Amino acid sequence: MKRLAGILVLAAVLAAGAVYWWKTAETQRTIQQLLAENKQLQEALANLAFEQQVGYAKVVEQGQRDGRLFTKILFVQTLPEDASEQVLRKEVEIEGDIAHFDMLIVCFDKQLVMDGRERAIGLWRKIYGEKMRPEDGFVIQPEGTEPASYAAICRKLSVKDQQLFWQEIWSLSNQPKRLESLGIRAIYGNAVYRQMRPGLIYIFKLSSTGAFWAEVIPDL
Repeated sequence: MKRLAGILVLAAVLAAGAVYWWKTAETQRTIQQLLAENKQLQEALANLAFEQQVGYAKVVEQGQRDGRLFTKILFVQTLPEDASEQVLRKEVEIEGDIAHFDMLIVCFDKQLVMDGRERAIGLWRKIYGEKMRPEDGFVIQPEGTEPASYAAICRKLSVKDQQLFWQEIWSLSNQPKRLESLGIRAIYGNAVYRQMRPGLIYIFKLSSTGAFWAEVIPDL
């Protein structure tokens, strides 16, 4: 009887230990899963929230001529992946002090953005003042041409696809099936306008999802 009781006690201890080990392993596995999922979630949120500088502008001269206000603006386009690298410098003069900066924006499928495979593309179009017609604005990026600032995208595409993308991107917005085949969610134009003042720098930002805006900082 004593031997049988001892065996039963040992069995109970082993069973309790097995249950404890199983629960501990299950808890650790769950925690590991949660940490992995949380890391993926953080990366996805970071990809969605990512923003890049695509250019900046500043007033180089502003004053009256014949009773009218004129503003001369220096516009600088920068590489999306390296804001210190200048792609283009252009000086324009507008009447008044309100300047519009026009961009065509290409937004990719949200899942591609969350996975970090794609980010929105901004194609600069024109700069124009509020006292002029947009079609008379100063051209930055001619339609149908390949922007030097997106060489990284060109490397992903075959020569045939490059020609399709850059030559037809301006007209693809009304062809949803072709957009879908390229992983593109939408193509649309957007213009940021600001009252330009000397002593300030207007920094243009583009988010990975296609938001476009201008931040203002002092010109040191």
